[in-house]
Amino acid sequence: MNKVLIAVDDTNGTKGSFSICSRLCSCISPDEVILVYVEKFEGRSLIDEMLGDAEMSTLKEVLEGTEYKESLDKKANRVLDYYKQILETDGITAIRSEIKGGHPADEILRAAKESGADMIMLGSRGNRISHTFMGSVSREVVDRADIPVFIAKAR
Repeated sequence: MNKVLIAVDDTNGTKGSFSICSRLCSCISPDEVILVYVEKFEGRSLIDEMLGDAEMSTLKEVLEGTEYKESLDKKANRVLDYYKQILETDGITAIRSEIKGGHPADEILRAAKESGADMIMLGSRGNRISHTFMGSVSREVVDRADIPVFIAKAR
């Protein structure tokens, strides 16, 4: 396993499951770990998933350089630094961090392809009412990925 991509966010599910991903990475000793955080611009409504690539691209352009985008970036960097420290504590030093923006499953899969990742790791958030209608990010990544996906669920 040369490259492992780990998708992270600021949820309790990810925090609870990340130690499993980190320990697994320690065992398989990848050449590089890519931490990916996906900024979600449009909020938490069911309509979010209805935005297409063109609308998402326009939204990214409009937000670029705004205080809102700077705030999102600061949060993303805080989250990525948190998980990077955990990996380093577990002896993993070849770590790259990436901030993406858009639909989480799309961006995770795109980042995996662009980086040449051999495996994707992510946490499962558990049950949320919106997932009844839209499906979870982890489920969508598993369904669409062409490389192995490891899903860790916190107890």
